[in-house]
Amino acid sequence: MDKYEISGMSCAACVARVEKAVSKVEGVSSCTVSLLTNSMGVEGNANENQIIQAVKNAGYDAKPLNDSEKKSTSSSSLNQTEKLLENKETPILVKRLIYSSVLLLALMYVSMGRAMLNFPLPSWFTKGGTNYVAIGLLQMILSAVIMLINKKFFVSGFKSLVHASPNMDSLVAMGSGVSFVYSTIMLFGMSAAVMNGDNEKILHYMKNLYFESAAMIVTLITIGKLLESVSKGRTTSALKSLMKLAPKTATVIRDGNEVEIQIEDVRKDDIFVVRPGENIPVDGIIIEGNTAINESALTGESIPVDKKEGDEVSAATTNQTGFIKCRASRVGEDTTLSQIIRMVSDAAATKAPIAKIADKVSGVFVPVVILIATITFIIWLSIGAEFSFALRHAIAVLVVSCPCALGLATPVAIMVGSGVAAKNGILFKTSSSLEQAGRTKIVALDKTGTLTKGEPVVTDIVLNENSKDSNIKTFLKKAASLESKSEHPLAKAIIQKAKDEKIELKEVKDFIALPGYGLSATLEGKKIAGGNFEYISKVCSNSIENEMQKKAEELSLQGKTPLFFVENEKLLGIIAVADVLKEDSVQAVQELKGLGLNVVLLTGDNQRTALAIAKNAQIEEVIAGVLPDGKEKVIKALKAKGSVCMVGDGINDAPALTLADTGMAIGAGTDVALDAADVVLVKSQLTDVATSIRLSRKTLTNIHQNLFWAFFYNIILIPIAAGAYHHLFNLDMNPMFGAAAMSLSSFCVVMNALRLNFFKIKNTKHYKVIKNPNPKSFIIENNKDKNNTKESTMEKTLKIEGMMCQNCERHVKEALEKIDGVESATTSHEKKSAVVKLSKEVSDSQFEKAITDAGYKLVK
Repeated sequence: MDKYEISGMSCAACVARVEKAVSKVEGVSSCTVSLLTNSMGVEGNANENQIIQAVKNAGYDAKPLNDSEKKSTSSSSLNQTEKLLENKETPILVKRLIYSSVLLLALMYVSMGRAMLNFPLPSWFTKGGTNYVAIGLLQMILSAVIMLINKKFFVSGFKSLVHASPNMDSLVAMGSGVSFVYSTIMLFGMSAAVMNGDNEKILHYMKNLYFESAAMIVTLITIGKLLESVSKGRTTSALKSLMKLAPKTATVIRDGNEVEIQIEDVRKDDIFVVRPGENIPVDGIIIEGNTAINESALTGESIPVDKKEGDEVSAATTNQTGFIKCRASRVGEDTTLSQIIRMVSDAAATKAPIAKIADKVSGVFVPVVILIATITFIIWLSIGAEFSFALRHAIAVLVVSCPCALGLATPVAIMVGSGVAAKNGILFKTSSSLEQAGRTKIVALDKTGTLTKGEPVVTDIVLNENSKDSNIKTFLKKAASLESKSEHPLAKAIIQKAKDEKIELKEVKDFIALPGYGLSATLEGKKIAGGNFEYISKVCSNSIENEMQKKAEELSLQGKTPLFFVENEKLLGIIAVADVLKEDSVQAVQELKGLGLNVVLLTGDNQRTALAIAKNAQIEEVIAGVLPDGKEKVIKALKAKGSVCMVGDGINDAPALTLADTGMAIGAGTDVALDAADVVLVKSQLTDVATSIRLSRKTLTNIHQNLFWAFFYNIILIPIAAGAYHHLFNLDMNPMFGAAAMSLSSFCVVMNALRLNFFKIKNTKHYKVIKNPNPKSFIIENNKDKNNTKESTMEKTLKIEGMMCQNCERHVKEALEKIDGVESATTSHEKKSAVVKLSKEVSDSQFEKAITDAGYKLVK
C-alpha cells in the first residue's frame, strides 16, 4: 500500500470527495482516506503523479509519504507512521486562536460592549455626537483582520465550492462571509443616511451590523478545531507510545570489540549485547547468558519472563537482570515491534464497513445543508419577515451543521480501540477485523498449540504393584535413561519429567529403536525395554496383568498415550504422556460462553483424544479427525449458522483462518498462520480471544453512539437554526451560538471515543463453570445435512504389517476406502496402523481381505 499525506481536508465530505476522485484513476484497485490522520492509502499500480493530480483536481493537496524513505527500507514504515502522527495542526491553531481572541475582544467591546453595557469609547468616536460610521468601520476592520487570520476556512471552502464539492469549510466561509458582506452593505447604507441626516435609518443600519458574528463564527470554529486536534492527538497516544519504544542504537560485536551503532545499521546475524536495564534493540536469539525480560511493552504482561540460551527476545523489551549476548534474527521492519506498529497504523488507515453509512451521508450532506439554508431564507422572506431576520436564520443553518462529527465518528473509535488492544498484546490488522470480531457467534478452537500446550508432558506414572524392588523415582530414572537416546516427542516428555525431578540419568548400551513400537537397551547389566502394549506384551515373559491393562485403557480413554516399561522381561510400570491444556484454556472457554458464544473444538487429532480434551476444557461440541482442507469445509458449514471466529496457530489452520469471518492467530504460531489471520494474539493467551471480542463489541457500541449523536445533533439543531420553532415556542438560534455548537459537536464525538481508554482489559466478571461430562463429536458431511452435522461414534484402529513408506500408506488407504461403510481411512507406516471411520458396521474379514489383496497383512 502506498501512503500519501493529504492537506486541506476538514470533514467527511472532503474524505468522500478525495476517495471518489482517486478511485477513478486507472490502475487504482482501492483507496482509503483517513480524516483522523489526514492520510490516504492506495493499492494498485497507478502512477504516483496521476494520483496526486487527481487529489489536486478535487481541490486538495497530496504528498507521497514514502519518497524520503525509499533509500532506507529498514525504517520506512516507522518514518511513515511518525509523519502521520506528527501533530502539525495544533501549534498553528493555537497561534490563530490567540490572535483572533485578542482582536475579537476588542471587536466585542466596540460593538456589544458599547451598545448593551454602555462601555466608554475614545473621544474621537463621540466628539460632537456618536460617529456611527467610524464605529462601523472599526468593526469592519477588526472582523476583516480576524477573517484574514483564519483565511484557511475561506480558501478551502470557496475552493471546494469551485470544484463543486462543498465541505465544512464551505459552510463556515459562506456563513461568515455572508455576515460580513451584508454588514458592509449596511455600513454603506448608514453612510448615506448620515449624509441625509436620517437618524432613524442610522440606528436601523447600526442594529443590522453583524461584523462581530462574522468574526465570532470563525473564532469559535477555530476553538472547536483546536479541541478536536488535541483530542485527535490523544487517540493516537497508544501508537505514539509504541513508537517511543523503538530503540535508537545497539551495541554490537565488530572485530571482537563492542561498538555502538544506529539501529538502522544492525544487520541480520549481527551479535549484540544487552546489559541489565537496557532495552533489546532488535529481535534476536540468546547465545550466551541468562536473564529476566520485561515484555510488558509488547504484551501488557508486567511479570518478567525468564530467558536462557536458545530463547527468543524481542525489540523494545527490557533486560532486567543478567548480561546477555544475542544473535539478531529480525531487524528493521521485520522486528515484532515494527510489525505491531505497522498493524496498528494500517488498522487506522483502513475503513470499517460501518463507516460507509457516514460516507454516504457525508457525500450529500453539505449540498443539502446549503439547499436548506437557501430554502430557509426564501421562506422567511416570502412570509413577510425582515431581510435581516431571514438572513440570520439562513446563516445559523450554515454554521450549525457539522459533517465533521460524522467523519470522525468511526475512525476515532477505531484508532482508540486498536491502540488499547495493541498495548495489551492484541493486534487487529484492519479496522474491518476490529468491527467484525464483535459480531462473532461461533468460536472454533484448534486443539494443538491453541487449546493445549502443543508439547507432550508426563501426566501419570503407574507402578506395577508386583514389582517390589522399584519406586517412582527409580522407575522414572530407568525409563528416562532408556528414552535419552530417542528423538521422539514422547521420549522428550519423559526426559523432561526426570529433569524436573532432578534425577540423574544413566548411560545405556546396545540401544535399539523400533519405530512405531518401542525401544530396548541395556542399563547396568539389565535388559530394559519400553513402548506400546503390543510391543511390550511380546517382550514380557509373563502376560501383563489385567489391572495394568485396565489402567492403560483408562488412560487411553482420557486421551493419554500409555507407555509400558519392562526390566529383564518383567513389567516395571506405565508412564502416560499427553498434550495437556494450557493453564488458561478452561477460563477462556468459560469467558467465551459467558459472552453468549458457541464454542467448538476443531482438530485433526483422533476422536478419542479430542473428546478427552474437550471434556477437560468444558467444550460441548467436537469436530475431530479433520484434515486442513476439511477444516475449511467445516468453517463453511459453521458460517451458515452465524459469524465464525477461527482460532489457530499452525500452517494447517491457515485455510480456515482465511475463510472464517474473523481469523485469530496465537502469537507463538507459525508465520503462515499469522499472515492468514485478521487478529494476532501476541501473548499467546487463549483468554485474549474473549478479550478481543469484548473490546470489539465495546468499540462497535462507541461507534454507534458517535453516529447517533452526530445524526441526532443535526436533526435537532438544524430545524432550530432554520426557525422552525419560532412561532410555536419562540425558539431561535443566533449564528454565534450555532458556531459554538458546531465546534463542540466534533469535540464531544472525539471525547466519547477516548472513553475506550478506560476499557477494563482484564475481565473482572466471574463466569460460572458449566460442567459437561459428555461432549459430543461431530463430522461435517458435504457442508449440509439435517442439522449441518452428523454424530460419529464408529471408529476402528487396524494394526497392519508391511507398510514401509508413504506409497504403502496410499495403497492401504485406497483399499480400505473402497469398502462399503468406510467413510475415510487415515494410515501411518510409522505407527503400522490405519484408523477408519465407519458409517455402518464392517466385519473384520472384509478388512482382512482388502488389506491382503493390497499386498499387506492385517495383524489386529
